[in-house]
Amino acid sequence: MNVAIKSALAAMVLLASSASVVNAAGAGTGSVTFSGEIIEAACSITPESVDRPVPLGSVSKSQLSGGGVGTKHYFDIELIGCSLTGLTDKTVTATFTGTGTTEVPGALALNGVAGAGILLTEFDGTAITLGNATTPKAITPGSNTLTFGAQLKGQSSTTGTVGTGTFTAVTHFALAYQ
Repeated sequence: MNVAIKSALAAMVLLASSASVVNAAGAGTGSVTFSGEIIEAACSITPESVDRPVPLGSVSKSQLSGGGVGTKHYFDIELIGCSLTGLTDKTVTATFTGTGTTEVPGALALNGVAGAGILLTEFDGTAITLGNATTPKAITPGSNTLTFGAQLKGQSSTTGTVGTGTFTAVTHFALAYQ
């Protein structure tokens, strides 16, 4: 083989190998971050239940005026891997905390809108008081679902008017097993 052909083949091999390196480098990189918590509890909480969004929709100001309420939306706290070893009553309670509002007594304050709040309820409609444990719920080994409700409530017409705009509100919960 003559020197020109050998040089041309060597150049083609070098070019082909450098092109695959460029392709590999341009394919993209990234990272995956894992987080969680190991707890001493009778049950595990599913990841979807730890940080759960609950959209309350678009509610008209007129519906909330004079202390009116919006539609109740239900949300679940899913428990898995429950072991009742060491529990005497085989029950669980939830305590919800967050910033309350004086505009709507007993309600969770809204960030971004005045004159309304979010009422939390147990599944049966019993009002939940922020900072107080809910009624104990029986649990069984394995998986369990705790269901709660949330709805907007406007302040009474004697205390002011309901504002408009987008809002957020955050409540945290802690479970206690008996």
